[in-house]
Amino acid sequence: MCLIAFSVNQNRHFPLVVAANRDEFFRRPTAGMDWWTPAQGEPVLAGRDLESGGTWLAITPRGEVTAVTNVREGSAEPGQRSRGELPLRALASDTDTLQASLDQKANAYSGFNLVRLSTTGGWYYSNRDAHPGRHLYRGIYGLSNHLLQTPWPKLLRLRSAFTKTLEQAEGSPQALHEQLLELLQDTTPAPDDQLPDTGVGLATERFLSSPFIKGDDYGTRATTLFTLSQDGAIHVTEQSWGPGAAPLETRQFHWQR
Repeated sequence: MCLIAFSVNQNRHFPLVVAANRDEFFRRPTAGMDWWTPAQGEPVLAGRDLESGGTWLAITPRGEVTAVTNVREGSAEPGQRSRGELPLRALASDTDTLQASLDQKANAYSGFNLVRLSTTGGWYYSNRDAHPGRHLYRGIYGLSNHLLQTPWPKLLRLRSAFTKTLEQAEGSPQALHEQLLELLQDTTPAPDDQLPDTGVGLATERFLSSPFIKGDDYGTRATTLFTLSQDGAIHVTEQSWGPGAAPLETRQFHWQR
């Protein structure tokens, strides 16, 4: 997962909204979003990384959401443990216990950002943050492949559009999902003078600079939309993409918490 916008208690119809793009190599084996039960913990709605295990975004029946993004580092060493286990760990324990464990073994993972979200707020942790572990309160946030709210052009572009869409959203989850899906297909690149320097080279920075990445070998593989309505209705949409941004399967889930 490489780009996430989320809102906590910013729209009276939808106390929690999450919109995310997952970027990955198309050759990496993946199972689409569905219900399954991790080795520890309750059932989750999540995709599955079939290479290293785990997931990039998970949702509980109660409407809690956890997600992880990589921190882009040009010369990063592989971690001893897969970052895909982190969203599941975040659901299986309280944040104080998890933070204590991560503080002791932060270097076991390559650079990551982890969020846990609910209607009462959220929690964010990065092993590349000087002061890891913080609680999040009502607001609209963006997260890409650097620290929370780092003003990369793609994050600013999506967060701005996401904010305007939420300001106008009424009570229809379907309509909101359709609008957010369109936002997340934005392939507009950032100008060179606004690109970050993360050690991967200018050409790669350009390629990765749009909210939606269109490529043949690497690109946006899934767009995930989550809304929790004021009455407790949960709607989830996952749109899968193939090389060249070819639309693949659409999966939709709806339940009452």
